[in-house]
Amino acid sequence: MAPDRNNSDPGTGDPQAADLAGLRTALEQYARELGFDALGVSTIDLAEDERRLNDWLAAGHHGEMHYMAQHGLKRSRPDDLLPGTLRVIAVRMNYWPADAQDAWQTLGDGHGAYISRYALGRDYHKVLRRGLRLLAQRLRDLTGSAHHRVFVDSAPVLEKPLARNAGLGWIGKHTNLIARDAGSWFFLGEIYTDVPLPTDTPASAHCGTCTACMPACPTGAITAPWQLDARRCISYLTIELKGSIPEALRGLIGNRIYGCDDCQLVCPWNKFAQAATHPDFKVRNRLDSASLVELFGWSDTQFTERMQGSAIHRIGYERWLRNIAVALGNAPRSEMARNALKARADDPSPLVREHVAWALSRQEP
Repeated sequence: MAPDRNNSDPGTGDPQAADLAGLRTALEQYARELGFDALGVSTIDLAEDERRLNDWLAAGHHGEMHYMAQHGLKRSRPDDLLPGTLRVIAVRMNYWPADAQDAWQTLGDGHGAYISRYALGRDYHKVLRRGLRLLAQRLRDLTGSAHHRVFVDSAPVLEKPLARNAGLGWIGKHTNLIARDAGSWFFLGEIYTDVPLPTDTPASAHCGTCTACMPACPTGAITAPWQLDARRCISYLTIELKGSIPEALRGLIGNRIYGCDDCQLVCPWNKFAQAATHPDFKVRNRLDSASLVELFGWSDTQFTERMQGSAIHRIGYERWLRNIAVALGNAPRSEMARNALKARADDPSPLVREHVAWALSRQEP
């Protein structure tokens, strides 16, 4: 699952090294049984990535994601977050929903709602965390060590640099992780441990001269290779941002109501993407083909019932309506869109009312 191992070479005749190599093989086999598509092991050295993170934060590119600047240096120093940590076990799990409606078809339909492919099924946090906990338990059973902690977007962790260092892929110019054999449509998770497992050689980069992802970004958020200004990113605007979406960017969002995949859709390496095998990543509630008007008509209760167990649930009903209002403002002018917006012109939420008013001004014939 992860070639080019170094450290603790069992060929040296060191019994402990041989035991660790065997332990690693056992973990890889169990990871496959749990549904993970790749496993690698990284050291905890992230000095260069720490410098890049600090530069990114100093430039204010994290916007209102204040949690990115919290916890001091724990994000880039695993042994500060969990004292005693020596290794990071990193895993990948594919999520590409092969049975979903074609992404470009949905993006090309101004009346349709586009939702990032990762959010069409169940919440990946729960799926990966469940598998990682079982993998960590197996590690504990085989070693007796209780020193480990599981992470799936749940703490200050530099997951992409750690996955790169574990040989699972390289960080592309769009700042997503890319694997030669799997593209970029996958989730990542980590286990911090004090068990000195054999580590992998960090993955080398293979973007070459390609810059397809940069002009593909609808809002110009990829300002230079490996430089992302989150304040312009549609995923940030529709998911992380809690207040008003800047007017200058609303028209560029199109019909994307939760996240954005454009930089991945144009990446040549995704011709090697592997379809998800986990049943929880299958499309739910027709989210791959629903219309904007249909989703805008959901009540708070319907949103809660249908988005329960989905990553979308965490943005809440108010931001859900805010996002769809913007998309309706970008939709082809129609009486159906205008009527849907007018029905929420007096919404209790000032945030929703603001974006509905903007959308109505764009929908007037």
